[in-house]
Amino acid sequence: MITTKNITKTLLSLLFVFILSTPQVFSQTYNLNNQASKLTVSGTSSLHDWDIDAEQQKGQIVLNTSNELKIEKLTLDVTSESLKSGKGGMDKNTYKALNTGKHKSITFQLTEVKDIKSSGNDNYKTEVVGNLTIAGVTKKMTLNLDMAVSSSKVTLNGKKAFKMTDFGITPPKALLGTITTGDEITITFSTVLNK
Repeated sequence: MITTKNITKTLLSLLFVFILSTPQVFSQTYNLNNQASKLTVSGTSSLHDWDIDAEQQKGQIVLNTSNELKIEKLTLDVTSESLKSGKGGMDKNTYKALNTGKHKSITFQLTEVKDIKSSGNDNYKTEVVGNLTIAGVTKKMTLNLDMAVSSSKVTLNGKKAFKMTDFGITPPKALLGTITTGDEITITFSTVLNK
């Protein structure tokens, strides 16, 4: 004769086995929202300062929220020929300098998270290291990010200056070399990633 005690015991055993066999998923994946994100490359020339905006980018961040917040993955991919200044001649010189016929994308791939510090209200000051590849040349780059996290969205804001020649790029020239571009550029970004 089966007693209520035995049925309860069996059900509790089954429930325990079910809980143990179910993986605890704490990782959350967010994908870059191209429409909401902005990335601008700024520089100087002998004539005037200039800006170029990226019209096509994609990427992903994976956060682990099991105990403290961790970044498991961060990637960014900008289509080289989606960089637009509004001036056809300048864009053409940019694509030539980046050798876009051969190198279709500018990419960033996370390799290390150095620091994540909470600044309150789900905002974090983050220092990450990753491989930045431009025109086929890869360099290790440290980025300081302001990161805001919600259940459905992650926003990354930051700025990074470096030299084009670090990536083997000769700063573009125009009008038979009478206009020269400064070597240092600054990338400013506000990247929105949605779940």
